[in-house]
Amino acid sequence: MSSALVLQASTNIKDMLRDAFLYDETHTAMVIYDLNSPLSVTLTQAYREALPNGIFIDFHETSAEVILSQIDALQEGDFVALVQSSSFRLNAFRLRIELFKMKIKVAEHPHLGRMPSDDEVRYYIDALAYDKEYYHHTGHTLKQILQHAQGAVVQSSEHQLVFQGGFEEPKLNIGDYREMNNVGGQLPLGEVFSESKALTSLNGKTNIIAFGDIHYKVNIPPHPITIVIQNGQLITTENTTPEFEAMLEMIRAEEKIVWVRELGLGLNRAFSKNRSVSDMGTFERMCGLHLSLGAKHGIYAKEGFKRNSGKFHIDVMIDTSLFEIDGHTVFSEDAWLV
Repeated sequence: MSSALVLQASTNIKDMLRDAFLYDETHTAMVIYDLNSPLSVTLTQAYREALPNGIFIDFHETSAEVILSQIDALQEGDFVALVQSSSFRLNAFRLRIELFKMKIKVAEHPHLGRMPSDDEVRYYIDALAYDKEYYHHTGHTLKQILQHAQGAVVQSSEHQLVFQGGFEEPKLNIGDYREMNNVGGQLPLGEVFSESKALTSLNGKTNIIAFGDIHYKVNIPPHPITIVIQNGQLITTENTTPEFEAMLEMIRAEEKIVWVRELGLGLNRAFSKNRSVSDMGTFERMCGLHLSLGAKHGIYAKEGFKRNSGKFHIDVMIDTSLFEIDGHTVFSEDAWLV
């Protein structure tokens, strides 16, 4: 664990606490952590630097009863960070959900153990940097554009993927919680997401450069894989790999059809084609576009889809050359242009 990395992480955390969580020391701060991965060790020390008066609880060295009693003592507006090499479980007590019910601010860092390499640790810490002006401007502008859009086109090499008929109301994960019921969520920040109002309105081809495999870890194939979408369903692939086909078969075995649902606009400039991490829940924030495969999407209700009926929501990262909304270019050369 490098002292320079800890210093950078603690600086990023302080900025995020101030500008995204609006935290100040009139409230209690608690960090529930483990020390089972390089990232969890680094982040725990960084939180100690950022929150010298915080309460620190080692999840694996503390009984569930003690943890719950400490949580019970928290007040509305207090802050909790969950620094997890995998994912913390306290029987039926779902930590983030129950903390939100108490109006506690929550920063969740799950699955840190999936990102063990020195490069991944560095990229993750870079991704915690919070540029409030960039995230607020880019996020809200893209939301406004999508909200009123009639269609969009994703250019990927020589292929086009065409969205028609408008989008569902976009959701933000940019560290602006002013209009939200809860303050916080999974970090790092940086995403706007939506999906087609009519799933069957999506048609075309696109290249993907990464996907969540059957173990939900990021798989980066040796060459881009082309997916062919008709009426909102992935019907075939070109230049595929056995690992990608295994993931598709996993979906088909349960759901019969591979639906394409989420359109995700990643804003986090610390992640790119050349700066990847192995946890897809983290890497999906990459500056660029991604889709989800599978019927599951808990945010948007659709006719014929029960809200939580689907089993799979697998993210795939698009090799995006250009993204146009209603004929206006909003993404090019790996950067947002709004």
